[in-house]
Amino acid sequence: MFGNGNNHKLKIFSGRANRPLAEGIAKVLGVPLGNMTIGDFPDKETSVRIEEDVRGRDVFIVQPTCTPVNDHLMELLIILDAFMRASPARITAVLPYYGYARQDRKDKGRVPISAKLVANLITKAGADRVLALDLHAAQIQGFFDIPVDHLYAVKEIAKHVRGLNISQDELVVLSPDEGSIKKALDFQKNVGGKIAVADKRRTSATEIKHGHLIGASVEGKSVVIYDDMISTAGTIVGAVNVARQNGAKHVYVCATHGVLCGPAIERLKAAAIDQIAITDSIPMSPENQLPNIKVISVSALIANAIQRIHGNESVSDLFKDEPPGGK
Repeated sequence: MFGNGNNHKLKIFSGRANRPLAEGIAKVLGVPLGNMTIGDFPDKETSVRIEEDVRGRDVFIVQPTCTPVNDHLMELLIILDAFMRASPARITAVLPYYGYARQDRKDKGRVPISAKLVANLITKAGADRVLALDLHAAQIQGFFDIPVDHLYAVKEIAKHVRGLNISQDELVVLSPDEGSIKKALDFQKNVGGKIAVADKRRTSATEIKHGHLIGASVEGKSVVIYDDMISTAGTIVGAVNVARQNGAKHVYVCATHGVLCGPAIERLKAAAIDQIAITDSIPMSPENQLPNIKVISVSALIANAIQRIHGNESVSDLFKDEPPGGK
């Protein structure tokens, strides 16, 4: 055990990216959120001061690097540096959403691998370990030279889908593209039903063209489209349109991260979607709140993982009953 005495005491702190989620995590753990002042100097440099003693403590910093990505990433790095200089026993960066995750490889000449760069920055700034949720690419875990615990929101989202009371004969899990088949299969193991894939062709960085449907028929069925994130919503809406064109009776969309940037809201608003379920890994801005969006909390999932890390227990045991892909 890491210890329950005053030394190595669990401490949860939050940056400004998603304080409500951090408050939810602290509430589940039954500990107060740590006292830290974060502000901006007149020239917009970030100012951080830890307002309590953390020497010898087990510190967890909750900060998704969501929009504005660079601001929240820089804030995280400065927070990490402040804690590193305050002598805690251990610092864990809790990243409910990992920005730059899609820049994980050199898919063309003379481009950076920004996901690796961000991993280096977080490590150099002072993190001893990382707790991440539904990384866009599982290999990002290998970009870190410190331990990474990778959580999956599949159980939380599957529980919500089961609550829709769709019969097994009627349910079809639809992967929005070929690259998401493994995620869709893992999700289907948790909710049942049949599996199908929407054939996707990317015409540019922002434009998607969907073609045929592969796998189970969706005619007269309730279709659940599952992916790790909704960014500009081109892929998701393309899959929705394919499902509708093939006779789907109901279409539900589920994703862990509601990035919802660019034309996403307009696309989702115009699409024939019964419900969109996303988690609170990224805070929902008022302008992005559509009537058919349902937010599922991951505070208990992250809190359970933090408790296990603090107690030096296995985090993968959280997924033993229904193991998601990559675990």
